Amino acid sequence: MRFGINIPPFTDPARVVGWAREAEVSGWDGVFLWDHVQWRPGAAPLDPWVMLGALASVTATVRLGTLVTPLSRRRPYAVAKQLTTVDRLSDGRAVLGVGLGEPPDRDFADLGEESDPRLRAAMLDEALDVVDQLLRGPTDVDGDHYRVRADLHPRPVQQPRPPIWVAGVAPHRRPLARARRWDGIVPIGRDDHLTPAQLADYLALDGTGASPGWDVVVDPASGVPVQEYADAGATWLVRSVSPTEERWEHQVDALVREGPVTSSG
Repeated sequence: MRFGINIPPFTDPARVVGWAREAEVSGWDGVFLWDHVQWRPGAAPLDPWVMLGALASVTATVRLGTLVTPLSRRRPYAVAKQLTTVDRLSDGRAVLGVGLGEPPDRDFADLGEESDPRLRAAMLDEALDVVDQLLRGPTDVDGDHYRVRADLHPRPVQQPRPPIWVAGVAPHRRPLARARRWDGIVPIGRDDHLTPAQLADYLALDGTGASPGWDVVVDPASGVPVQEYADAGATWLVRSVSPTEERWEHQVDALVREGPVTSSG
């Protein structure tokens, strides 16, 4: 089991950099960032990819990535270039988490982006294929949503490319089917944290369950033993703090300093 923190970069950039530096010292295995433009009224999100470049320069061991980037409002060639840059800056520690994204109004419709979830899902599937090809070599795609001819250099450190994790709300089957094509899944509870039993049931929906070498990245419920999540198929436990909570930055401070709790969620 590996342990990570998923930080909303909705504060001063220097504070986010400090969290990443301290997280590595405290024993965390991964530092991930939310990817939003507006989110909710009053929120002030920083660009996660710019911040990941800064985090790569002050850390040496932690995995770095987004949880999650909604590909439908980012150009796949730009994401491929950003991911490669972070991978090279970090000497092969980048990971790409993707999903549909929320909220559909402020982060999509209000920006002139597609807000229909079915269309965004189709765009996500096609964009994933484009990103995958761009990271591997020459690309010539003429799809329903993207037309790309490119041979991007430099290539990422990780070959054939950095891992791709796909987020989805359980118990929906389509995100699970999408994630099976890539390197891992980030299952999200519809109303609350997934319990180990719910996680195991979700992974079994397609008759497959957990698979060797395939990551299952879970935000655990408080107080549940780590071993129960491991038995259910989790490979990463990633904790987060909502910026809607009072004094949320101080909660992140405490979480970072605490380090991973390996005996319980």
